[in-house]
Amino acid sequence: MMDDRWVTVEEMAEYLQVSNDTIYTWIKDKAMPAHRVGRKWMFKQTDVDSWVKSGAAAIPGTEGDH
Repeated sequence: MMDDRWVTVEEMAEYLQVSNDTIYTWIKDKAMPAHRVGRKWMFKQTDVDSWVKSGAAAIPGTEGDH
């Protein structure tokens, strides 16, 4: 389990079990909480956890499809 340190796109993708491309799409299209540090995107796990729990990461039309 991650602590509340800053993590990279690769680490966040692994944590959420999605591709790096999905992370970049979520940053651009779904306002995923991320911060530019130089040329890299960085994340705080607690911010992303809250964002995911809010339903913002859901793909339209897939809610309840499990």
